[in-house]
Amino acid sequence: MQLIDIGLNLSHDSFDHDRDAVWLRARAAGVTRAILTGASRAHNPKVLELARSRPGEWFATAGVHPHHASEYSTEYDAELRALHAHPEVVAVGECGLDYFRDFSPRPAQRRAFEWQLQIAADTGKPLFLHQRDAHADFMAILRQFDGRLGPVVVHCFTGTREELFDYLDQDWHIGITGWLCDERRGQHLREPVKHIPGNRLMVETDAPYLLPRTLRPMPKGRRNEPAFLPHIVEELARDRGEAVESVAAATTATATAFFRLPG
Repeated sequence: MQLIDIGLNLSHDSFDHDRDAVWLRARAAGVTRAILTGASRAHNPKVLELARSRPGEWFATAGVHPHHASEYSTEYDAELRALHAHPEVVAVGECGLDYFRDFSPRPAQRRAFEWQLQIAADTGKPLFLHQRDAHADFMAILRQFDGRLGPVVVHCFTGTREELFDYLDQDWHIGITGWLCDERRGQHLREPVKHIPGNRLMVETDAPYLLPRTLRPMPKGRRNEPAFLPHIVEELARDRGEAVESVAAATTATATAFFRLPG
């Protein structure tokens, strides 16, 4: 089984002391490639540097998460576009809207989102998107770019059945995380994930966040790692009524095509 973790926050400081060991554990578990998430002005260059350190295994995104939308400016738009000139950067994002926490004012979030959608339209690169409690505005802004965008994935999907079908109706992709394994918050995902076509489904850990709550034994530090991606695939396969190997093969093929990775 070979897997691709499409959402790994490997520049997070919790990995600073054992990043190589984390990846060796992931490789041993069957996770052979990862898309490293860039989500802020401070971390995007670090993520690119990491991707360059393991060519063919690590790839990068570059974007500004809605939490950091207030830092977006004309100057930073130019810096972000320069990052996207590098071949290791395979997607625009993480970007989108987050009205659950509102760490940046909503007008700033919408503006930063629109600017990054323009980068995607100009470069043709895939989009790596975040949406939480902002579905109506999220859809409205994306509709402004109808026909101008390449492939889209709604990463770390945690929304409603209705939101899921809105995304699938647009032929967008869906990223599933260990949120599925959370009996408190993720039970509503168990049935709808059956309806995601295999060529629209990808898997991710969002590590170090979202440690699967059904994982046994639980790691002492409660830090999520890419090595735990097979556990998410097992739960997803059970909910879909499919063989683990089939889900692994389908999600890997989908991620390879979506991010235009080497075969």
